[in-house]
Amino acid sequence: MDGFHYDNAVLDELGLRHRKGAPETFDLAGFETTLERIRNDDGQVAVPVFDRPADLSRASARMISPQTRYVLVEGNYLLLDQAPWSGLSSLFDLSVLIDVPRAELERRLIQRWLDLGRSEASARAWVASSDMKNVDLVLHSGQKPDFVWRPE
Repeated sequence: MDGFHYDNAVLDELGLRHRKGAPETFDLAGFETTLERIRNDDGQVAVPVFDRPADLSRASARMISPQTRYVLVEGNYLLLDQAPWSGLSSLFDLSVLIDVPRAELERRLIQRWLDLGRSEASARAWVASSDMKNVDLVLHSGQKPDFVWRPE
């Protein structure tokens, strides 16, 4: 799903760059259309891929062929029980929520930003002001998944 982030220039125009990763910072219509094309077997479908080190989406960076039998879609808002996100559930055959303890999730998010070159203070600030707000939204406004996986 991260391949459908709006570009930073668009987020700047919308005044949303400080919330990058929030539901309103994604091209949901483009994401939904792409999923429908894959589901309807419209032949080969080009999909974007998010380049985290460059902090941008790369359009048409991967191809999904008609012979592909399974497509795993990952993202925070796939089960968000708020329109228009709630309409996505009809496009999935199975939904899985990976339930990671909050403290571990926060630790991993901070480490991700540290690994990408942010300072400790910057990583912690971003996680607190953006990432964990997004986590809370999903946890409090999510549809029931078909399966919950709790890694040991």
